[in-house]
Amino acid sequence: MIFALADLHLDYTNQKSMEVFGDDWKDYQEKIFKNWNKFVGNDDCVLIPGDISWAMSLDDAYIDLKKIDDLNGRKILLKGNHDYRWTSLSKINNLGLKSMEFLQNNYFSYENYDICGTRGWISRDSKDFTEHDEKIFQRELLRLENSLKESKASKKIVMLHYPPINSSGDFNEFFDICLDFQVDFLVYGHLHGFGHRLIKEGNIKGIGVRCVSGDYLDFAPVRII
Repeated sequence: MIFALADLHLDYTNQKSMEVFGDDWKDYQEKIFKNWNKFVGNDDCVLIPGDISWAMSLDDAYIDLKKIDDLNGRKILLKGNHDYRWTSLSKINNLGLKSMEFLQNNYFSYENYDICGTRGWISRDSKDFTEHDEKIFQRELLRLENSLKESKASKKIVMLHYPPINSSGDFNEFFDICLDFQVDFLVYGHLHGFGHRLIKEGNIKGIGVRCVSGDYLDFAPVRII
């Protein structure tokens, strides 16, 4: 089975408070570790689309990543906007984590599915969207396209951190690429608290779309396949 859970926001120091996004975040780390093995078995796969740890250095991030590594299942991780230590894929791959793989300009296979994706970015109709944002937006579109082009399986799942949704509520170019490549499922995170109003889910133009933000799922991995 394939599960997904984004926005773990782990912090082994317990110095970062997420309760600014609502009371749902109270004791959220305890909820994650309590719920995980209740749903996920050793042979299952869990997609984690970004915002994994608050750590600012790779050494500190390792402490949080190792906790995830010790949980059930194979994990495929994606960079989020708060994953500051994700500067080098080779350095992360050399941490010696046994059950974790990191998605960036590549893809991974699980059973009959290829898992592709990229971080994504804020939508072009966001307030104060700049030329610098445009460059990042274009780069992320290219990374998603490259990941899907590398894929060999006919069945595809895309992970994004940012929702593929404009501020207006319409789907944007990231969703268009998924349509072009006939993606089967698309999962995204990033939206918290009041941001949940922007969530769109369901079978949309043949793609199963699901928001998997931690607080939206009460910090329990949700079954995708």
